[in-house]
Amino acid sequence: PAGVDTSFKRSGFIHPLWSPHGQVLTRIQPKDHYHHYGIWNPWTHTVFEKDTVDFWNIKGRQGTVRFAKFISQTNGPVFSEVKLLHEHVVFKKDGTEKIALNELQTIRVYKPSAKGEYYFVDITSTLSCATDSPLLIVAYRYGGLGWRATEKWDRNNCEVLTSEGRDRSNTDGTKAKWIIVQGSLDNDYGGAAILSYPANYNHPEPLRIWDESGNSGRGDMFVNFATTKDRDWLLEPGKTYTLKYRLVVFNGKFSKEMAESAWQYFSFPPLVKKIGRASC
Repeated sequence: PAGVDTSFKRSGFIHPLWSPHGQVLTRIQPKDHYHHYGIWNPWTHTVFEKDTVDFWNIKGRQGTVRFAKFISQTNGPVFSEVKLLHEHVVFKKDGTEKIALNELQTIRVYKPSAKGEYYFVDITSTLSCATDSPLLIVAYRYGGLGWRATEKWDRNNCEVLTSEGRDRSNTDGTKAKWIIVQGSLDNDYGGAAILSYPANYNHPEPLRIWDESGNSGRGDMFVNFATTKDRDWLLEPGKTYTLKYRLVVFNGKFSKEMAESAWQYFSFPPLVKKIGRASC
């Protein structure tokens, strides 16, 4: 925004995320947290070449995440998809820059049913060290896939439910396979469920959730699958690491039964096998 420190400028995020009825579910650069960018996934407390680097709180000018290039784009009758490269950039103390981590991100959007008022957004991030140096992601209370939700939501008009039966008041710091965030949208209702894939690091993943008292009592909505909230994660050169999530974006009310069914379908999709015909 005009007049704001340029250290807050970055790319590599999703905004706007629209509900099926056209309401915007994300928010970027709110005055209370200029570094919040819709749906985004930087790491907070890391160590690279003996330096501590924060890719999340970018005002500190230790690091940032940048869109580098498109790998491919697909638009078709079944789904649309973009594959792109994000670079996790370190600002070295000598004034130079160095890429610590390459992130190949695939975003696929499709609607599995013409009847339901929902659609899927599949986000897959494949991480690999950009140099011969490892990147240590140190356990910290937030970091990874975050969602700063619409400014229309506050402590009075939105709700949270997790796979473990937790609500907004007692979710922060717990673990979950999935989480539903939904609330009032003008004269409508809707939100999104975020599903964590079973092969993700530290699954079921820890959560960082602002409860009803968040942001000086306003109760603004922020949700984060904080993969490394309670455990370090060492990313080593020559190896790849994958995180997969599915967003079910909907209007109307989303129940725990619907979320569990969606998670099962995401985690254990049916297998199709070709069986040859026996000769007579």
